[in-house]
Amino acid sequence: MSDRHYGTVDDARRQEMSGLEFVQGLADGTLPLNTIARTLGYDVTAASKGRVVVTAMPTEAHLNPAGTVHGGLSATLLDSCMGLAVWSMLDKGVAQTTLEFKISLLRPITPATGVLRAEGNVLTYGRRIGSAEGRITDAGGRLLAHGTTTCLIFQV
Repeated sequence: MSDRHYGTVDDARRQEMSGLEFVQGLADGTLPLNTIARTLGYDVTAASKGRVVVTAMPTEAHLNPAGTVHGGLSATLLDSCMGLAVWSMLDKGVAQTTLEFKISLLRPITPATGVLRAEGNVLTYGRRIGSAEGRITDAGGRLLAHGTTTCLIFQV
């Protein structure tokens, strides 16, 4: 991720793009990733209509007092992959925001777990509401956490 740039995309520029163009720009590096991605060390690595993959390598910087990765990392990875999956469905001049999300943490994550892969897939998409599911797996495909989101879709 060292060659990545971070920041936000100007509203006027973002409105010129479809949601899929925006999310693909994040994945291919032509658009900046948000600064929380730099802080937590995650990357948007794949994007297609209705599907987004986010990856991260857990480190000691992510640990909670019990010595496992804080659930906030999983929550952020899931919120990002699911929200961006919904975003990939948007037309120009339309945006979305998370209304709510729920996650289930199934297995402890440590730095020894290795690369985390969070995949978000759209379940439903309508004029005002979109929903998606997300799954975090390890390199062996073992399910570590999963979640669902509901997003509000609105004109900008």
